[in-house]
Amino acid sequence: MSMPAPTVVGSPFAGVVRMLLYVVWTILLLPAQALCVALRLPLARRLPRFYHRMCCRMLGIRLEVYGRQSRERPTLFVGNHTSYLDIAIYGALIDGSFVAKAEIADWPLFGLLAKLQRSVFVDRKVGTSKKQAEMLRGRLEDGDSLIMFPEGTTGDGTHVAPFRSSLLAAAEIEIGGHKISVQPVSVTFARLDGIPLGRHLRPFYAWYGDMELVPHMRQLAGLGRLSVTVVFHDPVTVDQFASRKALTQHCYETVARGHADALSGHIQPPAGASGARRWIRFRGRPRIAVRLRRPRRAKAAARSA
Repeated sequence: MSMPAPTVVGSPFAGVVRMLLYVVWTILLLPAQALCVALRLPLARRLPRFYHRMCCRMLGIRLEVYGRQSRERPTLFVGNHTSYLDIAIYGALIDGSFVAKAEIADWPLFGLLAKLQRSVFVDRKVGTSKKQAEMLRGRLEDGDSLIMFPEGTTGDGTHVAPFRSSLLAAAEIEIGGHKISVQPVSVTFARLDGIPLGRHLRPFYAWYGDMELVPHMRQLAGLGRLSVTVVFHDPVTVDQFASRKALTQHCYETVARGHADALSGHIQPPAGASGARRWIRFRGRPRIAVRLRRPRRAKAAARSA
């Protein structure tokens, strides 16, 4: 069944400006990243994060980040997948490469961008699993963190689809005699211009089914400011579970729960200096909220109370 992109009133002028900025910025960064990749410079790992942060700023995306990102390298980050915007969101926060479907390598522009971010392209055909495992092992042994979407496809942003255990085979790889860290990540499109993004608004950002890409992007670019809730959950390793399937189920339930909490309003944006915890925001957009530990004064006051 065809799934046309929804129609919404936005600002065509703002959409044109944003798309032009995005195209110009991409053209400017392409040669620099291509050179870094060709010469195998360390900057090839860090430049994509700077690029994606600026893309979020240009597209009016505000990131609200909860939890602590794993500092282990390499780490396998596994999260839900709703839209092509996820690439900019995950990429703005994580120094890592994406694990993508093989056919994406042939897409115009996006395929080139994926290659320049040193994405790992996997073929899901029968008989290719051994070759894919070797590719993933090689990248992990080089210290590269990987970002993976175990749902295998995008969704409508309302629910998280079950994760496929076969896609988490990389979690069983040992580096230095230890299993690699796996960190579940929840990404939720939460609010549009401060208004909760209800079921009828999510298709304006979610890209799924048979939606046409260019019309969807053109319409999305003309909308207001999008607030995105990102939750980094506690990292785990496969040897904490009875099997890879048990690990996969844990990651799925953790991501789905975080996504549901963000949609229901149980995860709220930082409220200034009030509350039991302090928050800090970086200037400019995207403004990224990072939760810090409670200050000593607050801890002492809590104990005395």
